[in-house]
Amino acid sequence: MKTFKLTISGLLFFVLVFSCKNTAKESTDTAPPPPQKTEKIELFNGKDLTGLTVYIEDETYNKDSVFFVKDGLLCTTGFPNGYIKTDGVYENYKLNVEWRWVNEPVNSGVFLHKTEEDGIWPVCIEAQLWNQNAGDLVAMPGTKFKERVDTTSIIVKKYEESSEKPTGEWNQYEIICDGDNITVYVNGVLQNKATEVSVSKGHICLQSEGGPLEFRNFYLTPIDNKE
Repeated sequence: MKTFKLTISGLLFFVLVFSCKNTAKESTDTAPPPPQKTEKIELFNGKDLTGLTVYIEDETYNKDSVFFVKDGLLCTTGFPNGYIKTDGVYENYKLNVEWRWVNEPVNSGVFLHKTEEDGIWPVCIEAQLWNQNAGDLVAMPGTKFKERVDTTSIIVKKYEESSEKPTGEWNQYEIICDGDNITVYVNGVLQNKATEVSVSKGHICLQSEGGPLEFRNFYLTPIDNKE
């Protein structure tokens, strides 16, 4: 009788251990993979123009006087037209950049997925910085996206009224480039989206066009767009 009880106890112990092992295995098999760690990539270090290249079509101008660093900010005089571009080529990222107008707010832009060839109006998608129009998306010549239904215009207007702040205050662009999609937030407000974009990687540029402008917190965070 004593031996029988031990046998039953041993059997119950075996069943319990086997069940726990199977449960642990099933849990491991069905658990989602851990999220990939991503690191912020600083596109402007707050000290100098390392990693950035200035393009000005008129080479008689001193590039250092068009884009320069002052008090930890990336500054542009806004004249002549041109841009400062990342030396690196990027795709699948969340871009952050802040800007403010020094004097009268005028015009500028953020160029996304710029191709290798330089020019005042390069092949890229522009996220507009024209005052009161931040959030507009511009299909620069050589590019297209699904939402540009009216092909007589290269501009696809933002969703809402301007969400920009008054002159002298900092504004924030958060731009998500995920595969062939671009989603644009201005000061936390969803303002636009482009899908089936014909270009999905390239240089990122800040434009000189119109007047003095300051930038800061210019960085990106890579994203994994795999399903």
